[in-house]
Amino acid sequence: MKKHSHNHIETYDGLAGLGLDRETDENTIIYYLQKFSDDTLINKLVKRLSEDEIEEIFSLLTRLLKKHLTDSEYHTLFLKDNHP
Repeated sequence: MKKHSHNHIETYDGLAGLGLDRETDENTIIYYLQKFSDDTLINKLVKRLSEDEIEEIFSLLTRLLKKHLTDSEYHTLFLKDNHP
């Protein structure tokens, strides 16, 4: 059974752009992140990233996870494990 899903990109048919309203902004971020994490794209792109770019992406994502998720949410939603 798959642990991860990327359903939004398959069903969203709205605008992909920032600045119109909060709902569109949120949908755009989900859309871009799911497109960005597509296996074919990310495997090509990651080979072209500098060490600084890799560190920048990792730092941003880690910072956001730490800021907005509890420890339990981090384990359940991000790591997909059964940590208490």
